[in-house]
Amino acid sequence: MYTNIRKGLHIQYNDEVYKIIDFLHVKPGKGYAFIRTKLRNMITGHVLENNFSAKHRVKEAKIVSELYQYLYRDGDIFYFMNTNNYDQIPIDKKLIKNHADFLKEGIKLTIFFHVKSDSNQIALFVKMPPTVILQVKYTEKVRKKDTINTSSKIAILETEAKLLVPLFINTGEHIKINTDSKSYIERVRK
Repeated sequence: MYTNIRKGLHIQYNDEVYKIIDFLHVKPGKGYAFIRTKLRNMITGHVLENNFSAKHRVKEAKIVSELYQYLYRDGDIFYFMNTNNYDQIPIDKKLIKNHADFLKEGIKLTIFFHVKSDSNQIALFVKMPPTVILQVKYTEKVRKKDTINTSSKIAILETEAKLLVPLFINTGEHIKINTDSKSYIERVRK
């Protein structure tokens, strides 16, 4: 009997939503066949290894995503507006993970939801764009003798995030940032 387990499938397991990132059908010489899986928790990102019986049918979770615009922050709650119907929703900081430092008012991003029923959907996580452009609010001036031992300095961005940038970046300039690695990419002329 075949199971519905496949790579990329979102499932409900232990009252949480996981994505199957890898699986392998195993038929040992003795005993029953099983499926060895690697599951990624959609909220925490932790990877879990689990074995399912070959006859086991997993419960598929319906995941939808929509484009939202970031509005403002109130403590650990971030407010977003749906770009299609203008509905506003609050999202807790833990769902944004470690990307909250790069949220600038007006930025558009994707929010993923677990649909439990037609009227009930729960936000799972926020997916930032791969890059953002932010202005350097403050960075120290570099003297010639400082360039001998170092090639980077700390800059404070308009979102209050701190980031290592090359020595030639000055206060007021705009820079492109990789949101995944939290690293400087290039200077942007505006």
